[in-house]
Amino acid sequence: MPCRRTTTFLLKGNVMSKDQIDAYIELKMEEVTRLAMHPHPVEFDMYYAS
Repeated sequence: MPCRRTTTFLLKGNVMSKDQIDAYIELKMEEVTRLAMHPHPVEFDMYYAS
């Protein structure tokens, strides 16, 4: 996962733990998945509106 590569700086100095980072990424990925499953209003208008 690309976002995991940029988290190493958060581990330095114990800013965040690996568990905290993983939990946050999991939470945000649920939002991304939900958003990706629904059409944009313009897309809906172009393809589904009569």
